[in-house]
Amino acid sequence: MADLPITTTDSLDGHEVTEYCGIVSGEAVIGANVVSDIAAGIRDVVGGRSGSYEKKIEAGRREAITDIRAEARDLGANAVIGASFDYEEMAEGMLWVNLSGTAVETEPR
Repeated sequence: MADLPITTTDSLDGHEVTEYCGIVSGEAVIGANVVSDIAAGIRDVVGGRSGSYEKKIEAGRREAITDIRAEARDLGANAVIGASFDYEEMAEGMLWVNLSGTAVETEPR
């Protein structure tokens, strides 16, 4: 597998789990400054959506995915199953993005 797959399911289609390597997680903390808040309120909010915040959240997800892949590789895994994102407000203007799952070794069936 060229890139370590991450799936929300408890298995990887076409593969058999041969070893459970451990729980892994990737985190990102996203901060928004006052200027971004004002800009989001003035020009980005259309139909209840804020493009600037969506971009920040997407960047946080990408960072969490990169982190979980690195942690899984460090454990000798070639996939992550049972992955789940969690989003929490840490403090005013700070968002925590967490991705956790189970690192596994798999082989094709």
